[in-house]
Amino acid sequence: MFGLDTAELISTVLILIVCGCAAGFLAGLLGIGGGVVFVPVFYFVFMHAFHASGDTAMVLATGTSLTCMIPTSISAAISQYKRGNTDLEVIKRWAPGLTLGVICGAAISSFYGGEWLAILFGSVMILNSINTLLRAKAKPMFSSLPGTFGQGVIGFLISGFSVMLGIGGGTLTVPVLNACSVEPHKSIGTSSAVSLFVCVPGALIMLCTGSTPENAPLGTFGLVNLLAAICVVPISVLFAPLGVRFGKNVSPVTLKRIFAVALFIVSVRMLAGALM
Repeated sequence: MFGLDTAELISTVLILIVCGCAAGFLAGLLGIGGGVVFVPVFYFVFMHAFHASGDTAMVLATGTSLTCMIPTSISAAISQYKRGNTDLEVIKRWAPGLTLGVICGAAISSFYGGEWLAILFGSVMILNSINTLLRAKAKPMFSSLPGTFGQGVIGFLISGFSVMLGIGGGTLTVPVLNACSVEPHKSIGTSSAVSLFVCVPGALIMLCTGSTPENAPLGTFGLVNLLAAICVVPISVLFAPLGVRFGKNVSPVTLKRIFAVALFIVSVRMLAGALM
């Protein structure tokens, strides 16, 4: 099934299920959409289980990740909104930039994607994690967010990079909001909404415009692998609310440190795999 023998299929499914648990929990806990877990795991599975090339593995990891984040982001965003952690005014100001960034990022990834995205992913996320960890107790760099135009630019850059990297946007949104004096729990709640705003149109664009690579695993449609989606989506949706509830009892500084360490680990693994 899916071009794998029984033992390979079982081990692959187990890896993907664990991936779904971790991604869903971290999506709720940290507002990161799950993409920082999905992308490196999918990249590894497509390369080593399905023997896809590095370029194909990265493009499929990006497209499949964005698709899998849709239900996870919905679950996390609803849970955060119910707890009053979502700043809708920020979403409104960022909306135009987010929309334009998604279109540009999806176009670049669909037509020019490849293993260079894995290197970009690892590099950006490592810098992000180090900055977050070192500044866990630091005072915000700015007293408030910039004006409407400035926030539009922020939204454009976050969504553009996020779609290219197959992440929902929360990974970049949380540090930006924290740097602009937004309270950590509010930053995480708002980033869950940003992730939803990014991954839905991003996945649809890549699904409709991306052609299936020649050496893609069986069960791949466009840039989305069906086996990966089936294994991670249901379990990630169940675990997202658990992350939200757990995060409510964790201090802001601890949340920042958890976010940074988790991000650093997966980023180093991703970058090492791309460079080897």
